[in-house]
Amino acid sequence: MGKYTTILWDLDQTLLDFDRSMNYAIRAVFTKYALPIDEEIVARYDAINRDHWNRLERGEISKEEVKTGRFRVLLEELGIKQIEPEEIAARYQEELGSVYYYIDGAKELVMKLKELGFRQYVVTNGVNATQSNKMKLSGLDQVMDGVFVSELMGCPKPMKGYFDACFAALPEGARETCILVGDSLTSDMKGAENAGIASCWFNPKGKEKDLDVRIDYEIRQLRELLSILAVPS
Repeated sequence: MGKYTTILWDLDQTLLDFDRSMNYAIRAVFTKYALPIDEEIVARYDAINRDHWNRLERGEISKEEVKTGRFRVLLEELGIKQIEPEEIAARYQEELGSVYYYIDGAKELVMKLKELGFRQYVVTNGVNATQSNKMKLSGLDQVMDGVFVSELMGCPKPMKGYFDACFAALPEGARETCILVGDSLTSDMKGAENAGIASCWFNPKGKEKDLDVRIDYEIRQLRELLSILAVPS
């Protein structure tokens, strides 16, 4: 092993393909309620959803406001009044937690790292019940050494308090041998910077770095992490 022996994994869009699950869930819910759904509506929900999560990361709103508020905005824009946003939000979370899709190479990578003795944990801002279901369905609950969901930690990524709570539960000295791997600049890379740990930006589409944040490594494919960890591919 190299200098990193503890890996903090973001879950959505790093190990699991959240975009696919989101697309499935929003379509399933709208179909159940006989509501119109097309690519434009899915794209609009995606934008509203991202805005709400960004506001959560900045500490502007709560997780509960994220879960319901995004649907309140969407239903108002679509002129849908016959369904309460709380009802459709609850159904959406059920659907979102009922499916999973691995990012290419993710399952093989985490299994290999487990066999090699790396400690692996999930750090996520997602909804606890939904993330727990996806972890179980995907088998990641059998691979990871622990899961840190922000709503149970007192504050979300990227706040320093979130990571302080994580490291309080990890073995002594874990911070010095830890690297965080995630796709989000605002949540994961900023979080690693706030926590004082190494960071690896998973950037499969080669997006431009549009945030002034420290990044130690950048990868396009997950298997590139092996060289960073000094593991033969």
